Amino acid sequence: MVVGGPAVVVVACFVTMYLAVTRPDPLVTDNYFERNAEINHSLDAKATAASLAPAAQARNHAATGVAPVSAETVK
Repeated sequence: MVVGGPAVVVVACFVTMYLAVTRPDPLVTDNYFERNAEINHSLDAKATAASLAPAAQARNHAATGVAPVSAETVK
């Protein structure tokens, strides 16, 4: 009784390891690393541009004296 519980756990561990080794998860694409790098680069570029937009408008206003036009005033 004392050895039975741990023995079942050890057997289940080996069965799980066998299943994990013999049936690997298929990849969606072969070049997943390159594709993810491209996606992350494009997302980083968009986030950087969006976060710098107010600073760029303030810099342009300070340099030229022309107030930036917001999307709300154009409508």
